[in-house]
Amino acid sequence: MPALQLTPAQRKEKRAEAHHLDPVVLIGADGLTPAVLREADSALKAHGLIKIRVFSDDRQEREALFARLADELDAAPVQHIGKLLVLWRPVPPKEKAAEDDRKPGPRVVKIIKYSKRGGQRPEVKKVTVLGNQRVTAGGSIKRAKPRMTSAKKKLLSE
Repeated sequence: MPALQLTPAQRKEKRAEAHHLDPVVLIGADGLTPAVLREADSALKAHGLIKIRVFSDDRQEREALFARLADELDAAPVQHIGKLLVLWRPVPPKEKAAEDDRKPGPRVVKIIKYSKRGGQRPEVKKVTVLGNQRVTAGGSIKRAKPRMTSAKKKLLSE
């Protein structure tokens, strides 16, 4: 018996979500090999809800395969219709990147400058703003923080 059990209402909801999915794992004549299990496990980790197509004509074999997949992958069996099997397992939370102190990357900003004359069209510019820049109220781009200069360079420039 699989570790995960769904109520009929939850199963109905998962069937509706899986309706538009394409099969991501295909099981051929070799049956349930370790490679197929690894692929199904990685698909469940990535998507949570997957369809599996079995190319076997024996219904009893497909039912046994469905139960074995659900057991070995700790997934909930959602639906077995024809040669398609639907499995669900909650997606594990993703690990955060090692660098939590990263700054935001470049972004595209639309700058609109209205004309001083009323009937003119406003001037629209799309500008890429880097992580260390900001857009001022006048529409120009400035560095967010002034660059640090050493004391020696300050003395040389004066």
